[in-house]
Amino acid sequence: MSTAYILTPELRRKLKEPLGTLIRGSFDETMKRFRDMTENEKPASIISVGDTVSKNIVNNNIFPRLSIIDNRVMRKSVQSTQLLAERSIHVKNPPGTITAEALAAIRDALKGNCRVKIVVDGEEDLLALIAILYAQEKSFVIYGQPREGIVVVKVTPEKKAEVAAILNAMESARKAK
Repeated sequence: MSTAYILTPELRRKLKEPLGTLIRGSFDETMKRFRDMTENEKPASIISVGDTVSKNIVNNNIFPRLSIIDNRVMRKSVQSTQLLAERSIHVKNPPGTITAEALAAIRDALKGNCRVKIVVDGEEDLLALIAILYAQEKSFVIYGQPREGIVVVKVTPEKKAEVAAILNAMESARKAK
């Protein structure tokens, strides 16, 4: 398992800020606002990162093209999230890193035409960056913001460039080790 990227303390602080639109509120409020966004903007695809957000959108009849989960919520193990998927892929991705294996799985899943669930042994949080980088423009990448709500990232050339800069900083840190 080769590590492609390593999170630095500086980037950890930066990434606590939402990468997209933060929708605050209760479960019902956030799901209603997200449903309205999807109906109004008709995203090319939806990618969910995280067990709770993936389960919640599916329970609201919004079906992501790609779901990335790690069977953990707030660092505690949970029952495996049942998601509709035509393919299920298992990858290793230790906390604070992005492995080449996880990167390839996301890239390949987004090239295909079927619904995919990636189950991560480790931590899935940083994989939202890879999803944004490889998602089709006008897609939505959605992830949870602990104790606040959900974050919806609209994939644009500018957002891809922002993520590429973050990943470049992470790669430089890995090479320096």
